[in-house]
Amino acid sequence: MYIRVCGAAGATFFLLFAWSAPATAQSDLSGNWGPLYHEDQPERIPGPDVGDYLGLPINDAARMRGDSWMATLLTLPEHQCKPHPSAYGYRGPANLRITTDVDPHTQKVLKISTHIQWMEQHREIWMDGRPHPPEYAAHTWQGFSTGQWMGDALVVTTTHLKAGWVRRNGIPYSDQAKFTERWARRGNILTHLAILEDPVYLTEPFVRTTNWTWAPNQQIDPYPCGIVQEIPDQEKGAVPHFLPGTNTVVDEFADKHGLAHEAARGGAETAYPEYMKTYKAPPPTAKPAATRAP
Repeated sequence: MYIRVCGAAGATFFLLFAWSAPATAQSDLSGNWGPLYHEDQPERIPGPDVGDYLGLPINDAARMRGDSWMATLLTLPEHQCKPHPSAYGYRGPANLRITTDVDPHTQKVLKISTHIQWMEQHREIWMDGRPHPPEYAAHTWQGFSTGQWMGDALVVTTTHLKAGWVRRNGIPYSDQAKFTERWARRGNILTHLAILEDPVYLTEPFVRTTNWTWAPNQQIDPYPCGIVQEIPDQEKGAVPHFLPGTNTVVDEFADKHGLAHEAARGGAETAYPEYMKTYKAPPPTAKPAATRAP
């Protein structure tokens, strides 16, 4: 689910999400969690359509990257076994395990680790107050994460991310992105609130939520991955892509759902209620005249 938050309404939302008893009332997030696909199932499992940028606060540079993207890029050896980056990983087939490491002397939590089965995405969230590395430190798929408790919500800040993707149809985020999360458990439901900021491709923060359910019997197996030649006779060194202006299918998503092309192209302004005052739906497609049997 995508959430647009701003001004007083946004502040109220975050206060409600973060509200709890005193800061000592930390929740136990550890264990196995099964993903709920009641939100955005078409995007998260089969994958979004080419040209579906609905609800994304993207700029022209991100739009160009999406228009240039070709799915066969994923057949290249360097792309076959790469994991989802942490700013997207929870949106995929995310069978999740959360564990904690505790200092045996103080019994304080040193770090919280998350492990997602698909491509074995393993991430460490440091809870011991250590600072983030300097700007020149290496960037990785999972980045560098630190956490602290705000009541019973775990607040995580991640920097040093490799360039990744906002949506699996070519919409990117850069290696300058900052990722902020709030994890909250209510009974057997775990909610993840994700806030992505990127000065290169996003014009304002992109906010979305993902949910899991408690799954103590869930089995998380290893996920070995090997590189193979997926396309016979693929030209060596070729990178599948569309040149600017040559993607002839980018408007098919809008046409299929009867949307104005400009709405499907995304942009922060298209996600606000005020946009509907200026929105002009395309005329209905004319149906062929009915014919009578002789």
